[in-house]
Amino acid sequence: MRWFFFLLLALAAVARAEIVSKPIEYKEGSTTLEGLWVHDDAAQGKRPSVLVVHQWKGLGDYEKKRAEMLAKLGYNVFAVDIYGKGIRPSNPKDAAAEAGKYKSDRALLRARVNAGLEQLKKLGPTDPKRIAAIGYCFGGTTALELARSGADIAGVVSFHGGLGAAAPGKPLKAKVLALHGADDPFVPPDEVKAFEDEMRKASVDWQLVAYGNSVHSFTDWGAGNDNSKGAAYNEKADKRSWEAMKQFFGEIFH
Repeated sequence: MRWFFFLLLALAAVARAEIVSKPIEYKEGSTTLEGLWVHDDAAQGKRPSVLVVHQWKGLGDYEKKRAEMLAKLGYNVFAVDIYGKGIRPSNPKDAAAEAGKYKSDRALLRARVNAGLEQLKKLGPTDPKRIAAIGYCFGGTTALELARSGADIAGVVSFHGGLGAAAPGKPLKAKVLALHGADDPFVPPDEVKAFEDEMRKASVDWQLVAYGNSVHSFTDWGAGNDNSKGAAYNEKADKRSWEAMKQFFGEIFH
């Protein structure tokens, strides 16, 4: 009957597993930021960790859901805040204005995302040698900027992010995976080509995957399904890109 006893213990441990979310304040310069730490509190020891960068409306429910999905896969996750505590634009006009501040000041954008990276490194479960960053739309752009800042992490993943480099960067250390909507009107072919040229010149390990019949925001469940608007959800591209990210993590965290 000993096996039955140990089975009960194992089942109890599984039952205790819980994905928890904890807001964490931190600083970049004099600016107070508020990110979200999401992890399985029943897991023990150091583990691969992922920095999640939000879309243009700031850290919200979408990023929390993605962070929970990652935590359920066994990752220690920190959803970073680029804009500042309490700055969460509620409409496209304000979101575009807020995102524009950082797209036009890549040094500030890199400083903000690196502040989040430093906070992730301070979290107990973080394995400093196994860190990746992912981001969606504005966050995808930001994840690439983290790589361009010379951050010493394993890899970055951009989901339908802008690919253009608006400022010179440092040598890339991170491996790069860009997941792109082939029909995205906000990332024109010239920008895609410039990204490819940049990656080749950097001699970095990089991948660019373009999903057919997909426009901007193809992973965003709330983006509708009308491609003619330039931004729309695509279930196939969403699932395929998530699997591509998982495979990428399997390589870089091995």
